[in-house]
Amino acid sequence: MTDLAAYGSLFLASLLAATLIPAQSESVLAGLILAGRQPVAVLVAVASLGNILGSVLNWLIGRGVEKFRDRRWFPASQKQLDRAQRHYQRFGYWSLLLAWVPVIGDPLTLVAGIMREPLWRFLLLVSIGKTGRYIVLAAGIGALS
Repeated sequence: MTDLAAYGSLFLASLLAATLIPAQSESVLAGLILAGRQPVAVLVAVASLGNILGSVLNWLIGRGVEKFRDRRWFPASQKQLDRAQRHYQRFGYWSLLLAWVPVIGDPLTLVAGIMREPLWRFLLLVSIGKTGRYIVLAAGIGALS
């Protein structure tokens, strides 16, 4: 696999994993680290960038989704939206540090957009959490020792 293909597939897997589309960026990153053909720091950076941009996509969707809430095809009820917004208000923007957590992370980034979380704070907290997760994964594999 060429470097371009490795980085491209890792970026795409990481981007998709941050959206509501099921994908596994950790397994792609682990496989590339274990193959040992690319620098670990670059792999972690590419995975982080893809995953952060996927979260930004969720945030952007959240920013624009409310104008469609009265449509029949809208995937969430008013009650579900209200509950998600209450949880976000309760735990606040610090909860964005958990945007990497499976199941809750992707909807959390969407709700942050609905709640009009400022992009600068969103990016800062999501970047810390998501990059930290990939660093821990690389360290767990033994790539950072």
